[in-house]
Amino acid sequence: MTTASTDHDSDPDRAARALALARRLPFTLAVVGTMLLVGVATSTLWSALEDRDLLHHVAYGLPALQDGRWWTPVTGAFFALTPAQYLPVAGGALLMVGWSEWRLGTRRVAVAATTTHLAGVLLASLFLLVVGDTGWEWAARLAAELDAGFSAGALGAVAAASATLTPPWRGRLRAVVSLYAVVALLYVGRLWDLEHAIGISVGLALGPVLLGRRPSLALPRFSRHEWRVVSSTFYVVSALVQILLYFTPSDGPLGATSDDTDAFGVLISAAISLLLADGLRRGSRRVWFLAGGLATLSLLAQSLLIVVEIVAPEQLNGDGQVATSIPELVLSVLITVLQLAVLVLGRSAFQARSRRKRRAQLATGADDRDIAVSLLKEHGGTTMSWMGTWPDNHWYVHRDPSGAPVGYVAFQVHRGTAIALGDPVAADAPTRAVVLQGFVDEQETHGLIVCFFSVTQEVADWGESHSRRDVLVAEEAIIDLPGLEFKGKSWQSVRTALNRATKDGITYREGRLAEMPRGLLTQVRAISELWVSDKGLPEMGFTLGGVDEALDPDTRVGLAVDADMTVHGVTSWLPVHSPGGEVRGWTLDVMRRLPDGFRPVTEFLIASACLSFREQGASFVSLSGAPLAHSGDGTVERAALERLLDQLGEAMEPLYGFRSLDSFKQKFRPRHEPVYLVFPDEAALPRIGLALTSAYLPGASLRDLARAGLQSRRDDAQASL
Repeated sequence: MTTASTDHDSDPDRAARALALARRLPFTLAVVGTMLLVGVATSTLWSALEDRDLLHHVAYGLPALQDGRWWTPVTGAFFALTPAQYLPVAGGALLMVGWSEWRLGTRRVAVAATTTHLAGVLLASLFLLVVGDTGWEWAARLAAELDAGFSAGALGAVAAASATLTPPWRGRLRAVVSLYAVVALLYVGRLWDLEHAIGISVGLALGPVLLGRRPSLALPRFSRHEWRVVSSTFYVVSALVQILLYFTPSDGPLGATSDDTDAFGVLISAAISLLLADGLRRGSRRVWFLAGGLATLSLLAQSLLIVVEIVAPEQLNGDGQVATSIPELVLSVLITVLQLAVLVLGRSAFQARSRRKRRAQLATGADDRDIAVSLLKEHGGTTMSWMGTWPDNHWYVHRDPSGAPVGYVAFQVHRGTAIALGDPVAADAPTRAVVLQGFVDEQETHGLIVCFFSVTQEVADWGESHSRRDVLVAEEAIIDLPGLEFKGKSWQSVRTALNRATKDGITYREGRLAEMPRGLLTQVRAISELWVSDKGLPEMGFTLGGVDEALDPDTRVGLAVDADMTVHGVTSWLPVHSPGGEVRGWTLDVMRRLPDGFRPVTEFLIASACLSFREQGASFVSLSGAPLAHSGDGTVERAALERLLDQLGEAMEPLYGFRSLDSFKQKFRPRHEPVYLVFPDEAALPRIGLALTSAYLPGASLRDLARAGLQSRRDDAQASL
């Protein structure tokens, strides 16, 4: 009885939901319904339109417009050329226009779909009218074809609706539809592929306008991971296209593919493309150079062919007829230029050392990073020391007379400056002083300016004794864990975050990120890439890690996860070792949250980590010193560098919020330890300032900083109106 009653009651519920859905998608249902009614009324639903005289009265294309059939862009939208095409045409309209209407609303999607459909049809006809008589066989063939369907409008609506999404999903959807359009146009090249490419392009520009925003021509900001994916995708697509064209030859804008293509040659070419794709995906610097070199050679060869075909076409074909048209070659050049542009713009993402270099290092002894990690766990280090083990660094290893390593300095080289990161690691203060001097001597031998960034009072005192200057660049916030209890009025905001998390079903999950379930790891990457894409500058580095650094097995992450396994925020913690390898504390690195998620997630994550690490026996956690957020107190001789750091910090503050982040940390009532920059003298300050900028933002110039900061302030001002 209960089951029957439930089933009976569910019928009206289903009908109500279907009616509610129909009310939200009136434009979509009107378009699809009209297609089906027209198909039945004209019998084209079971009898191919392309085989009937009706085609010339309703289908659109350049011949129809030249013959004065101006109504065909409208009538042709509700037909399909064959019965089999009704499924993708009508089904695609239902799915794509329906989703777009759900996101944009009825009026906006009607404008988007209609505009992109008409733009695809009319601009494709205009393009073919212009180039159809240039000798480009592909264009001449398409100029004589007719088409039907609403697919350009459906794809254009999706492109426009992508503007409603937040990064990184907005960029990913745009990348998918754009990749489809480009590959289909270049390697299939039917009339509808040209219309799709135009419709999608118009839709991408129209979407922001429909939402009251200006279309932006600025390049999207990608994380290192995304640059690697984008670059490797070029070669994966190239390999797949080569294999596809071997089995199904086509005659697209790049020319006809031969039916007698050598299978072995295709296999070798595809294999090379896949190997390059794998190397770029891993961030290999060597593969990046190889890919760039091959693309450059290809560009030179294509350019030379264009020149020869213009000046002396008979040199390519004895009868004076060119084998490949100039438009085909120009298009090939543009593709290669785009490929090179992606490699150049994303160059900072390809810093991984080659396996050959690593083997060479292992042949002469242990890898420098392995030595550094071993020494760090043996002798202990400061709160900044683990950052010095990240792979973007170099390591100066100091050895005793027997050749045994006794200490090291982690550093990076930018703008002719060797920037040491944190204190040297060695057994005791006298040994650390020897390591410091050895590092300075070696780097200055190579003509580099030497400075020490984010160091303790010990290194500042050493610098003063060696006629060097120092300036306070941050104040590290440290929470002592023994006896920590979040009691009293001053801890009210922290207790509120913990209590609200319990009420909302948010739990704290701690461990190694690489060992987390795949779904959680995917969400962490998405949150991180969303954070990067919202900034006006590239992903930062140096003392600021990301997901790649959080995947280190010695690093711990804390996740705020709800009952649906949605990640609301993530923190990562770097170990601080005492002599003998025991972890005595943890340093906060990554701290990112899901927009519109659990609001006090940051307070919850830090408080939960403090309680967890206290139970594990740690004596403190460091919330780090916000870079470029120093107090500004200093003597007159330090004023020049302080002004430079202030200017750099002010330019980046609207984008990364270092100083507001420093204020946030005060909720946890930390004690503060000074963090210094030690440098030779004031004459080195301009280069040191540029070097620090390059270290934090290897892909940005000072002009980028100024432009991004100005745009961020404009956005804030507009949002406040």
